[in-house]
Amino acid sequence: MGLGGCIILIAVGAILTFATDWHMQGVNLDLVGVILMIVGLIGVTTFSSIARRRRVVVPPTTQTVVEERRQDGYSDGYGV
Repeated sequence: MGLGGCIILIAVGAILTFATDWHMQGVNLDLVGVILMIVGLIGVTTFSSIARRRRVVVPPTTQTVVEERRQDGYSDGYGV
């Protein structure tokens, strides 16, 4: 489950907790909403800690210098 899934869990949990007034026998929707928000927060913190570990700082590489020999237009090396 990625970061988007965790945020969706938090949003659905908040909707169930604060924005609904349904009453189902045997199911407390407020408690279900709170549980979904808690699971979403745990997922966000877990995802953030894993993503922080994946970031690896790579030192910049040094450029290699290639020297070219100029032969003044002659390819055989017997230039005047």
